[in-house]
Amino acid sequence: MDLLTTAPLKLSPEAPIDLHMHTTYSDGRWTAEQLIAYLVQEGFALVAVTDHDRVDTINTVRQLAASRGLPVLAGVEMSTTWRNHPTHVLCYGFDPETTLLREVIADVKRRQHEHTCEVYETLKRRGYNFPRAAELLAASGGEPQQLRDTVLLLIEHGYAPDWPHAMEILREAGQHSIHAEMAATVEAVHRSGGVALIAHPGRRERGFTFYDTALLEEVRAEVPLDGLEVYHPYHSPETIESYLAYVNKHDLLLSTGSDSHGHAGRMPIKYRAEISQRLLERLGVQVG
Repeated sequence: MDLLTTAPLKLSPEAPIDLHMHTTYSDGRWTAEQLIAYLVQEGFALVAVTDHDRVDTINTVRQLAASRGLPVLAGVEMSTTWRNHPTHVLCYGFDPETTLLREVIADVKRRQHEHTCEVYETLKRRGYNFPRAAELLAASGGEPQQLRDTVLLLIEHGYAPDWPHAMEILREAGQHSIHAEMAATVEAVHRSGGVALIAHPGRRERGFTFYDTALLEEVRAEVPLDGLEVYHPYHSPETIESYLAYVNKHDLLLSTGSDSHGHAGRMPIKYRAEISQRLLERLGVQVG
């Protein structure tokens, strides 16, 4: 179970919480310091900072928050796939220092690096020249280590005006996404004493899988997920009602998150603690 920086913790049912936020440690627009300062200023009682595929920064964020009196749950949003369906999984309640998620993340990074090298070699064979690679990628030995490095090279050498056009070139060269398998991720979380919930299952955008109740039945038949992120800004009232009925029927956990990235349209949201009471109590936080 999760070890809170200010344990034991008891919240009132109306206490404001947000269990899904990001900083510049992944794809957020504000630093951990800026996010924590905002949350303290706004009077949040408990939060979870769930940067994508990062567990190495969790304790740094929690210590920073603890110095301001703000409890932070250990959390991460893992990028996974299930039957080729891209699915983000919110994980809570593990020890960041010992979690087996570290092994899952390390394996994905290794495979992503290998793929980056393969695509880079394909580009060079096709006639793309990168004479400024040593200068632009000096910190990584002049060779691309990850996708954004290759994108940078394409843009800076005039082959693409921006990220989308660079990605078109890379896809033609064989670039594809590499993520952790959902089953392996959930197993690692459970073996680490935590829980795993599907993030924003009702998000209808390219790159995300929309989980209706039929697909939820299929995935849960194969992967022992603990619940769903029911409350999310991209979920319609009808979608929320549908997921509420589903989690109640199957005795699942539910979470509430803003998915905040630090810009005007994605700011933290004050959800009542009582909505996620079963999840919080599973993580050692009393509500009521």
